[in-house]
Amino acid sequence: MAATVVCMRYMTVGATTPLRKSTPRPSSLSSWTWKSNPISFPIQNYVFRSPEKFFAPLAAASPFDLSPPPIDLDLLDTVTDAGAKVSEDGVIESFDNDDEALDAVDNGVVVVDLSHFGRIRGISYKLELNAKMSGSMEDSFHIDMQDAIFFLVSGDDRFQFLHNQSTANFECLQEGQGCDTVFVTPTARTIDVAHAWIMKNAVTLVVSPETCGSITEMLTKYIFFADKVEIQDITKKTSFFVLAGPKSDQVMEDLNLGDLVGKPYGTHQHFMVNGLPITVGVGNVISEDGFSFMMSPAIAGSVWTTLLSQGAIPMGSNAWEKLRIFQGKPAPGKELTNEFNVLEAGLWNSISLNKGCYKGQETISRLITYDGVKQRLWGISLSGTAEPGSPITVDGKKVGKLTSYACGRTESEHFGLGYIKRQAASKGNTVIVGDNIVGTVVEVPFLARQSPPSKGSSP
Repeated sequence: MAATVVCMRYMTVGATTPLRKSTPRPSSLSSWTWKSNPISFPIQNYVFRSPEKFFAPLAAASPFDLSPPPIDLDLLDTVTDAGAKVSEDGVIESFDNDDEALDAVDNGVVVVDLSHFGRIRGISYKLELNAKMSGSMEDSFHIDMQDAIFFLVSGDDRFQFLHNQSTANFECLQEGQGCDTVFVTPTARTIDVAHAWIMKNAVTLVVSPETCGSITEMLTKYIFFADKVEIQDITKKTSFFVLAGPKSDQVMEDLNLGDLVGKPYGTHQHFMVNGLPITVGVGNVISEDGFSFMMSPAIAGSVWTTLLSQGAIPMGSNAWEKLRIFQGKPAPGKELTNEFNVLEAGLWNSISLNKGCYKGQETISRLITYDGVKQRLWGISLSGTAEPGSPITVDGKKVGKLTSYACGRTESEHFGLGYIKRQAASKGNTVIVGDNIVGTVVEVPFLARQSPPSKGSSP
């Protein structure tokens, strides 16, 4: 006899939650021994487990628990024992190795805990679990873990909702794909860039820590009675790591996750570690290279230790912020504010120009049609320390504003991001930041990858 359980459909929105100490990690996780040449199996058909049986069929997964998983937070103990500096709200700030970590981004591989970033999941209103009632109630709830990490949902309304509320074309994406999308105001001012994973019955978004509350409030405001979506926070139920650096591919190969190497940005697959779910995707928030890992906090410490054992250098949030600036990724409260629109921020790859009506679409189309983008975001190589907010001038005239600053690996290396009027300066030109800091306008990797429409093309 079959039974159907009907629950609410959700769209989950992340909010930051501090890490807390808990019980010691299970011995079955802490005693992993990784082989240098693990047995290879097709990734999409297996789950991420121990090296002896590195992948086990998804069909062999244990019953899915509808309650939140226990938060074993041994990650905090692990990194604290290693000398990490952790803030009061649980953000891993530094391992006192910023220069080494930044060097590894260019020549090796780093792992960064970004669990303080928010996670948003857009899902449908109905949850149908078809349970086989031939056995006990416990035996009836065997669910395919590919559907979601903590929720399984059905229906397609989540795509239309996110399609209308952000800049990307969600309706052209398929399960297992991903993209960046921008949340904007009705006048196309930027709120945040979110990275989206399209799952079988959900859309999961990674957003900046600063914007979780505002995005939650905004999306809730635009849910109407006929829209079968809801907002829920899953950040405290997940941990989030990223890999960056040229040796990231080798780490993936060594962990038998090489099937993701070379796949398009946003491609992701689902696995399990010790019976708990983990999603691994291509890209690392600030770059299309590298990889991302979203998992239950109960296995975060073991996954972290395993990545270190493969040669990854730990990086704290302070060095990650420097890397963000050197890469040129705009951030909320700095480059993404009510002062600048999405085209000035250069986020062309995250914008669909032909998907139809969405919030901010009219302003974006008008800016493109009438060439209305008057300034753009640049990298600026500086001669000394500069304060964000300082004016940028050319021949004594203000032409822009510095939005971010970072010092490099040497005392003489200073770098910033700033908006500059299009007609005032471009790549290679000299500007003055503040009173007397000389700057050279340069391209940055993240913005260099953006592809504006060619002249004459219609929005």
